[in-house]
Amino acid sequence: MHLSFGGANVFRAGGHLLQFWQNHLPLIIMKEEVKEKTEPCCSKLKMFLASLSFVYFAKAFQGSYMKSSITQIERRFDIPSSMIGVIDGSFEMGNLLVIAFISYFGAKLHRPRLIAAGCLIMAAGAFCTALPHFFQGQYQYETTVSQPQDTNSTESALPCLANQSHVLKNDEISAKSMAACEKEAGSMMWIYVFLGNMLRGIGETPVTPLGLSYLDDFAKEENTAFYLACIQTVGILGPMVGFMLGSYCAKLYVDIGTVDLDTVSITHKDSRWVGAWWLGFLVTGALMLLAAIPFWFLPKSLKKQDEQKAQSTDDSPSEQDHFLPETSSPSETPQPGTLSEHAKGFVTSLKRLFRNTVYLLIIFTSLAQVNGFIGMITFKPKFMEQVYGQSPSKAIFLIGIMNLPAVALGIITGGFVMKRFKLNVLGAARMSFSASVCSFICLLMQYFLQCDNAQVAGLTVTYEGVKQVSYLQESLLSQCNMGCSCSLKHWDPVCSSTGITYASPCLAGCQTSSGLGKGMGFHNCSCVETWPVLSANYSVVLGQCSRQNCDSMFRYYMAVSVVGAFISALGATPGYIVLFRSIPPELKALAIGMHILIVRTLGGIPAPIYFGAMIDRTCLKWGSKRCGGQGACRLYDSDAFRNAFLGLIYGLYSASILLWGVLYASLVRRHKKLALREKAKPCGQEEGAVNNVNGKAVSEANLKNDTEPESECAV
Repeated sequence: MHLSFGGANVFRAGGHLLQFWQNHLPLIIMKEEVKEKTEPCCSKLKMFLASLSFVYFAKAFQGSYMKSSITQIERRFDIPSSMIGVIDGSFEMGNLLVIAFISYFGAKLHRPRLIAAGCLIMAAGAFCTALPHFFQGQYQYETTVSQPQDTNSTESALPCLANQSHVLKNDEISAKSMAACEKEAGSMMWIYVFLGNMLRGIGETPVTPLGLSYLDDFAKEENTAFYLACIQTVGILGPMVGFMLGSYCAKLYVDIGTVDLDTVSITHKDSRWVGAWWLGFLVTGALMLLAAIPFWFLPKSLKKQDEQKAQSTDDSPSEQDHFLPETSSPSETPQPGTLSEHAKGFVTSLKRLFRNTVYLLIIFTSLAQVNGFIGMITFKPKFMEQVYGQSPSKAIFLIGIMNLPAVALGIITGGFVMKRFKLNVLGAARMSFSASVCSFICLLMQYFLQCDNAQVAGLTVTYEGVKQVSYLQESLLSQCNMGCSCSLKHWDPVCSSTGITYASPCLAGCQTSSGLGKGMGFHNCSCVETWPVLSANYSVVLGQCSRQNCDSMFRYYMAVSVVGAFISALGATPGYIVLFRSIPPELKALAIGMHILIVRTLGGIPAPIYFGAMIDRTCLKWGSKRCGGQGACRLYDSDAFRNAFLGLIYGLYSASILLWGVLYASLVRRHKKLALREKAKPCGQEEGAVNNVNGKAVSEANLKNDTEPESECAV
C-alpha cells in the first residue's frame, strides 16, 4: 500500500514535470536561441572595443612619452633640434613602409591577430629605443668648474686663473681630435633610438585602419560615433600618463643608481641636465606586450550588432547613402583570388578612392592641420622652457595634467553632441569647421602673452645691463673678464644677486670658489662689481637666474592653451565621421589607411624637421661636446623662438581653415546632387521607359547642375 502510494506520487510528479517541460521548453529554447544570437556577438564586440581602447591607450602612452623625452634625448646625444626632428619623424617612416598594404590586404585577413602582431613589434621598438643607455658610458656634462679634491676644504682653486690651462688644453683637443670626437664610442647611439621609433611606427600600422574598420563593420551605425569617441577618450588618457611619467623621469638623473648625486653640480632646471629618459621606454614596452594578448583570442569576423539592419535596408537608407559617388564605377569591387588579381583590385580601388573629390579635400585639410599639430606638440615643452622659463619636467607635467584632460573632454563632448543631435555629415562638417576657427582664435591670443628674454650677460644684455642689438659670441668678452682667458665655447651658467646670468664663473670674473656639488659658490666677481646697480654681494651661484615677472603671464598662457585644446578637440569625432561617410563602405579600410599614410608621410615626417631647423636658427649659445664638437643648444633668443614657432603654426592652421571652407562647400554641392537624384526617382517611375536612351543623359545633366533647385520632372 505504501509502495503503491509512493509509486502513484512518482508517476504523478513525473506527469507534472513532463507537462511543465512541454509548456516551457519551447520558450526556454527560444530564449536560449535569442541569447545565443545576441550575447556572444555583443560580448565579443564589447571585448574588441575594450581591447582596442587599451591599445589606443598603450600606443598613445608610448608616443607621448617619446614626445616628452625629446629634450632629454637631444641633450644626451648632443644633437640639434633638426636631427631630433628626423628621429621623431622615423615613426611615420615606419608607417610609410607598410601601411598601404596593411590597409588593403589586412582587411581581407584576420584583423585582430594583425593588430596583436603590431603590438609585439611596438614593444620591441620601445625596448630597442632604451638600448643606448646600457651601451653608453656615464653621462659627462660640459663644465668649466673643477670640484675640490679635499671634501673638507671650504676654498678651491681660483676660477678666473685656473681656466687658462683648461682653455689651452681644450683648444688643443679641438684642433687635433675633431674627427675622433665624431667617431668616439656612443656618439652614434642615437641610431638605436631612430630604429626603435621606426619599429614602433611599423607596429602601430594595423591598429587604426583595421581596428576602426572592424568596429564600424559590426557595430550599429548610430553607435559608431559614440564608440569612436570612447576609444579616443580612453586613448587620450595615454598621453596624460605618458607626459606625467616623462615629467617624473626628467627629474631623475640619467645615471641614477650608478653615480653619487652629491657630486653632480647641476639640477633638473639646468639646460645640461639629462633625465632618466630610458626608464619610461621599458615601462611602455611591457605595457604593449600586455595589450597584445586579447587580440589573439578574438574572431576574424562578427555578426552585425543590429540584427534587423539587413531586413530594413530597403526601407531606411543608411547615412552612407546620403552622398552620391562622383564616378560611374560600380559600388562593389570583385573579390579576387590570386595575388595578381589582388594587385589589380588594389590599383582599381586606389583609382576609385582618389577620384573622390571630397576625400582629396579631407586629405589636404588634414595635411595642414597635422603639420601644425605635430610641430607644436613636439616642441611645445621647449617653447614653454625658453619663452616662459619653465623647467622641462614642469612643462611636460603641465601638458599632461591640464592640456590633455581638456582634449579628452572635448573629444567625448564632440561624440556626445553627434549622438544626441543625430548630426548628419553636413552637421559634422559644420561642427569641425567651427571648432577649427574658434581654436585658431585662441591660438592667436597666445602671441600677445609673452615674457622678456632671459638676461644673460654678453648674449641678451651687455655687461652694463643694456639690451643687446646683435647676438655675437664675441660679446661674451668684456673689460671685467678680459684677463681671465675664459673659454667661449662652454656653457656653465651662474646667477648673480642682480638677476643677471653669466655664461660661466670665469666670464663673471670670479676670483675664488667654495662649496661642493650643487652648493658651490663663487666670490669676488669683477663683472658683478661693475654692474650699474650697487650690490652688497659680489658672489654668484651655480645655475641660470629665473625669469622675473613671468609667472602671471604664464598662467594666462596656460588658460588660453587649455581652452583652445578643448575647442579644437570638439571637432575630432565629427571629422572622423565626415571621412567615414564620404567613401564607399568596401573602401573604408583602404581609405583610412591611405589617409594615415599620406598625412603621416607629408605631415608627420617633415614637420618636426623644418620646425626644428627653424628653431635652431634662433639659438644664441650652442653647447660643446667633450672633445670640441658642437653639441645641443643651451640658450635661445626667446623672441625669435616665439615668432618662428607660432608663425609656422599660424600659417599652417590658416591654410587648414581655408581648406575646411572649400570642403564644406563641396559637401553642400554633393548634398544638392543627392536631392536632385531623390526627386528624379518618382519622375522616372511615372514616365516609365520613355526616352530610355536620352533619359540617362538628361538625368546626369541635371545631377551635374548644382544651381538647379529642382529637376525638370518636378516642374
